[in-house]
Amino acid sequence: MYLFSNLQITKSGFLSFLLSLIPLSFVAGNMIININLILLIIFTFILFGKNMFRIKYYFLDYLIFAFFFLILLTGIINDIYFYTIKLAWKGYFATIIKSFFFFKYLLLYLVIRFLIEREIIQLKLFFVSCALVSLFVSFDIFYQFYMGKDIFGFDAQYKLSGPFGDELIAGGFLQRFSIFSFFVVPFFYSKKLLKYTKYLIPILFIIFIVSMILAGNRMPLLLFVFTTFLIFIFHNQTKKYFIPFIFIFVLSSFLIFKFNPNVKESYNSFYLQISKITSHIINKDLDNKKAPQYLKEFVTFYDTWLMHKYIGGGIKNFRYYCHHRKNSDHNWFIKNNNIDKNSTFVCNMHPHNYYLEILTETGLIGFIIISSIFITTIYLTFYKKYISRAPVRFNNIIIPFIFLFIAEIFPLKSTGSFFTTGNTTYLFLIMAILIALARKDISIENKI
Repeated sequence: MYLFSNLQITKSGFLSFLLSLIPLSFVAGNMIININLILLIIFTFILFGKNMFRIKYYFLDYLIFAFFFLILLTGIINDIYFYTIKLAWKGYFATIIKSFFFFKYLLLYLVIRFLIEREIIQLKLFFVSCALVSLFVSFDIFYQFYMGKDIFGFDAQYKLSGPFGDELIAGGFLQRFSIFSFFVVPFFYSKKLLKYTKYLIPILFIIFIVSMILAGNRMPLLLFVFTTFLIFIFHNQTKKYFIPFIFIFVLSSFLIFKFNPNVKESYNSFYLQISKITSHIINKDLDNKKAPQYLKEFVTFYDTWLMHKYIGGGIKNFRYYCHHRKNSDHNWFIKNNNIDKNSTFVCNMHPHNYYLEILTETGLIGFIIISSIFITTIYLTFYKKYISRAPVRFNNIIIPFIFLFIAEIFPLKSTGSFFTTGNTTYLFLIMAILIALARKDISIENKI
């Protein structure tokens, strides 16, 4: 286009730049994430038009299409039901509108697949951006820890949020994006710099582990350790860092817990909570009034799921159905009698687990489809990289995406809502890059 030629900006460079802004947009907030996605999608359509759809579709792609159309279908069905029972406070057609806008993540998936399979964008800038933004978040947490405020003036709370203000999600951001830092030099810079990685990687470990411990987000810290452990186990070139990593993690944890009682109390509370949850599950004592709050939130999913077992109650409708159950004799809802009326517990916005939320909001059909998508993706990437003799085993750039994807879909963890902007963007971004990298060599065309 004239604009790009006049400014001497290549299509590849411009779209690579938009992709590289995604880590920064996660710091800036959901509105910026949405703007970033929309710009990436729109400019890809403008620059490549109908060529964007000239990629070969596989079974996995059709599963993804089916999942999105199921979301729209269940949204229509549930809104018809809400309209029928005159549930005006829910908002007529609200689920349909949310389901329709959710399709932007399908477009994101298609755009990323197209751009990577055709080698239009390079991932170097994305890796570098993830590294720089992760380091910025870590140093902002250190600054907030010592000064009581971060560089933007956000006060330190019982957990350190860094640049995220009132949202206590700094640890989650680092768990998702800091891993890319360890691969920047080995993947993209000259071999002359490789000799420095034996110093650089342990330093990065220290920075990210300490900042995540201080941030107080316990589950992201465990997932970070889990992800790095998997990389050490399966990737030969990183096994030499396993012992230093264990030493750094244990020493950092010991020193911080010893000299910071607030952090120590937070993680002790996390351990006790897990112990209580495990005990209640083993003893099948799920209805105990003294059960931990998280367990009560998990349990609320079951009665809610039974109301729409097969196609679900529509995305982001858990809050509306949680306090109600279907009357067997009438086509309307009454207050859920399984909830203790003397309890202060109220249903949350979602059941704090991806799979439980997918069951309640897209039903058994949606659960089967999304599980099939995840399993197929792992087969195409992890299995073919480390177990089979497929060509993808020679592709090292796929490594961080494989293990971050496994951590993201790990079923035994508490999570935010699957259908929120940040979580859905991250998941479909990582999955699209994974699939595109795995199939780049067998796409219908390699170049435009």
